[in-house]
Amino acid sequence: MSHIPQIDYATASDEIRAVHDEEVRVRGRMTNMKRTLLHSPVAHRVYAEWFTLRAELSSIPDRPIWVFSHAISKAANSKIAVTFFRRALINAGFDPEALILSEEEVLLNAFGKAIVIDSNAVPAEIWAKLKDRYDAKTLVDLVAFAGIMLATAVFNNVVEVDFDPELVAFTETAE
Repeated sequence: MSHIPQIDYATASDEIRAVHDEEVRVRGRMTNMKRTLLHSPVAHRVYAEWFTLRAELSSIPDRPIWVFSHAISKAANSKIAVTFFRRALINAGFDPEALILSEEEVLLNAFGKAIVIDSNAVPAEIWAKLKDRYDAKTLVDLVAFAGIMLATAVFNNVVEVDFDPELVAFTETAE
């Protein structure tokens, strides 16, 4: 059970309801994490920058980004985040247990894991491959994106956000 309850829309302030309504309008749904974050519209906005950075990384297709995000989530042991990206992969027609990773996906998977394992010691060979593939702006955006992805995993883990019911069918044990 979550240490912090989700907002109650009926009793929420006008500001919180406005942010809620805008999130639903723009994204089409409201996750339990976002309903919890909405106690602080500023915190919600900061975490929503994930979408801004994803847009900045538009030169990288969805699947490599999902693999990267999944690797970070898995290494951070965040069941909600892992399942969120499993759902993305499955809904796009991929089997997360049988993915044959492209060269880019292998690199991003390794980078995501390395960031979580020890952000002070990302292997030089990973950095060399990243620098061969991406320009400096993309690298900055990737690292910032990873930071928000890791922050999302940490928030879900620390708060013990209630698992979203629509994710249940996509858990690793649901197969």
